[in-house]
Amino acid sequence: MVTELRFTLNGRARSVRADAGQTLLDVLRGTLALRGTRLGCGLGQCGACTVIVDGRALTSCDLPAEAVAGRSVTTVEGLGTRAAPHRLQTAFIEEQALQCGCCTSGLLMRAAALLERNPHPSEAEIRAELERHLCRCGVHGRVLRAVAKAAQ
Repeated sequence: MVTELRFTLNGRARSVRADAGQTLLDVLRGTLALRGTRLGCGLGQCGACTVIVDGRALTSCDLPAEAVAGRSVTTVEGLGTRAAPHRLQTAFIEEQALQCGCCTSGLLMRAAALLERNPHPSEAEIRAELERHLCRCGVHGRVLRAVAKAAQ
């Protein structure tokens, strides 16, 4: 069954057709061609597909698309621009907190949600928030420094 899905995406009202059982990640990448949100494990465990829904960081690979009807969704494409990057994006570049890029957008989105609700988190709070994200490149220390820098 196909439904019309209306929601706010990166600050703009959107309307898309979605199949029953389709995930938000499927809609973002397949229907809307937003490739910043990555598929990692497909089980909601690695964090690569994290987006912000109504201020909360959620994994999009296990979130039914219809669950965002009437809600506000922010992807990494809505975080900042090349001309005006978000402070987290700037800090990630300055701290060289990215390597292969698979986990980067998810880390940015979870960190952005954290800074939105707690502008000055402690190191322990940053670690706890990003704990579930998997990064095989070994830049986790740099990511923690980047988030702390963005929180200053």
